[in-house]
Amino acid sequence: MTTHATPFMQQGSRNPPSRTKTFLFDIGHVLLDFDFESSLARLIPSRTDDAHERIRSVLHRKDALESGQIDPAGFADWALSILGSNAPREQFYQAWQQIFTHNASMWQCVRQLAADNHNLILISNINAIHCPWIFTAYPEFAFFKHRILSFEVGSLKPELAIYHYAINTYRLNPAETIYIDDQPQNIAAGQQMGFLCWQYDLNHHQAFEVWLQKTLAAG
Repeated sequence: MTTHATPFMQQGSRNPPSRTKTFLFDIGHVLLDFDFESSLARLIPSRTDDAHERIRSVLHRKDALESGQIDPAGFADWALSILGSNAPREQFYQAWQQIFTHNASMWQCVRQLAADNHNLILISNINAIHCPWIFTAYPEFAFFKHRILSFEVGSLKPELAIYHYAINTYRLNPAETIYIDDQPQNIAAGQQMGFLCWQYDLNHHQAFEVWLQKTLAAG
């Protein structure tokens, strides 16, 4: 499939570089799309009537894993029992990991931002089953020099504590920090902190690039 140049990608080659800014990037539905349900469904025995409800029950407890309250082994064993699966723990880990697809358009932006020497930081609600595996599976994450991962800091977005951690740890000036996330409650928290925020939609990537070009041009 041919990728057409969009406004931000076009401007990188002909406009003078903008002042360096810090970017806080979410991962899910921004850099990578994901689908837990299809992957977990493969662990459930056939002819299970309430498969959807079982998956919902597992995902309902995901926040505890992503805040570091539950260790991966304990979560996997519990989840397999809820799913009615006799699969080994390692197979659960693989199913939990194989949920992602690459958002090529956003990664083009990341490459351009890195080339322009902007400071790129990940800020993600994520867990110890996905990390550090995800950084090997997707080596492009090397563009990000720092990572704020919920299970490591013990706080989930949109809790303000994780944003205070970002500001204090990396000495961020919120007025010079661009925050990109797909969840409205996270964007609301980012705005409360004073970040320049964009609620990202995978289906409307070009709108993001138009906004980004204007934001960077404004200095």
